[in-house]
Amino acid sequence: MPGDICLVAQSGRQIDRFLRRNPQLAEDYLDDGFWERRAIAARYAPLERVRQMPRDADEVVRRVVASRLPIDELDDYLHDSDREVRMTVAERIAPERLDALIADEDYLVRLQAARRLPHGQLRRMVGDADREVRKEVARRLPSFALSMLAQDADNEVRRIAASRMLPADAAKMLADPDWVVRLEAVQRAPLESISGSLDDAEADVRAAVRQRLNEFFPGDDQ
Repeated sequence: MPGDICLVAQSGRQIDRFLRRNPQLAEDYLDDGFWERRAIAARYAPLERVRQMPRDADEVVRRVVASRLPIDELDDYLHDSDREVRMTVAERIAPERLDALIADEDYLVRLQAARRLPHGQLRRMVGDADREVRKEVARRLPSFALSMLAQDADNEVRRIAASRMLPADAAKMLADPDWVVRLEAVQRAPLESISGSLDDAEADVRAAVRQRLNEFFPGDDQ
């Protein structure tokens, strides 16, 4: 209906519908006084015009610009004051440039960086202050480097690490104070190292040890 399509309205939905149908008019509103009109115009305007836009005072406009610029032109937004802008950059910038966000003040930005950072640089995030970031590091760090997380303060970080460790490193986790970590460790550790866990305080760990040993020694009650 006509009332739902209006460029001069203060409704983002109406503005969006208008410019979606008339994208050729979008570049005329990149300097508009209303931030939402500028943001929506930046979504539909030709890329060349968006690239020429001065740095906008409104964070929503900057997010749109950051979502459209070529990935090799995002450096100016790496340290934007708005978290959402930096997250947009972290999602799009070339992985080798993500090192600039490793120490970002916001954990969500660092988390996005940890999801895309080249494996060779992930070690730098092992000591991150936030457990969610370290969990992502544990999911992506090469197996040979996971021992760096063996003493992590968070049980879930250690559990993820133990589930992916090299067997020899997993064996060192068999005495972990958290039984869920030990349960993961007995699945990865060498057979010769897990017999001592037959006396583990947790029934599920003991059962997992017996299952592995019985698979290797069929018919043996162990």
